[in-house]
Amino acid sequence: MHDAKIIEFLNSRTFAVVAAIILVVTAAVATMMGNVPPVDVGNGIFFDLSATPFDATALTTAVNVALIVGIGLLMLLLNKLYNFVKAFTFVGAATFFLLESALPVCSSTLNVGTILCMMLVLGTLMLFGTYENKYAQRPIFLVACILAFGAMFNWAFVALIVAFMLGFAYMRALNWKGFLAFLIGLFTPFWIVLGLGIASPYDFKLIEINSVWDTLETGQLRAMIIWIVAVTITTIVLSAINLFRIYNYRLQLRVYNAFFLLVTLVSVIGMCVDYRDMLIFVPMLNLCLSVQVAHSFTISTFPKRYVFMFLLLIASLAAFVSNLLL
Repeated sequence: MHDAKIIEFLNSRTFAVVAAIILVVTAAVATMMGNVPPVDVGNGIFFDLSATPFDATALTTAVNVALIVGIGLLMLLLNKLYNFVKAFTFVGAATFFLLESALPVCSSTLNVGTILCMMLVLGTLMLFGTYENKYAQRPIFLVACILAFGAMFNWAFVALIVAFMLGFAYMRALNWKGFLAFLIGLFTPFWIVLGLGIASPYDFKLIEINSVWDTLETGQLRAMIIWIVAVTITTIVLSAINLFRIYNYRLQLRVYNAFFLLVTLVSVIGMCVDYRDMLIFVPMLNLCLSVQVAHSFTISTFPKRYVFMFLLLIASLAAFVSNLLL
């Protein structure tokens, strides 16, 4: 098969469907084997919400997989609307599905990381629509309000609050009215919760930084850390390589892609600072890597670039087996 045909296949809907099937199968196998330990960590400003608040059952697995597939479809919609990746391709969604299937703890049960990643994509749909819009106070308020509500349950949402505040500034939508709308959005959930007596100021909880390895076996921890480090390094390297090409895009597309670089940075910093919630940031990092892979496939002229995807497929399956058996 010629190189062009292989690349065409990897860019196609068919490969994305194959990757989605791999995601479904790996998540189902992990659930049936029952070797997915709950990661009982995480707290928010007022309430506690562990990284995996639900047990791995057929229902929670189905919901989580549906959300992951939904994230991939929303990313396709996002690119179709705003064209931040030069050419329309399914390889980004396929990459996200493969990366998510690598860690059973992220794919086989509904977890905060998946929810956080969904909030990222939905927020990005609103964020990109505010580019140079000085009257975008409503979407700014809504994004801030939803993320502040999430922060009540898990401190990881604070990372997205920072990312979106800077993101709206990048979009040139955060004038003084926009900044005020963002602040009001942040305070509104607290005003409601405190005003209704659902929580009190005495319920305030500082972020707790404990080791994630207190809840995971040594073998599982080692396999996860190796995989997360590999994904982080790959994301940074690909981002640096693509940056030279993206720099030549028109300003609006450069701003869109700068936001994904910002999310990458926030995710890495979040994993380093709040390492007890490390797994929560993994789906966001996977999403950022999938965006960079999509860029690489559309702007690169290297004929053998499909080798990377086959290596990623093998590595994802190897990581899945390693995490499941250890």
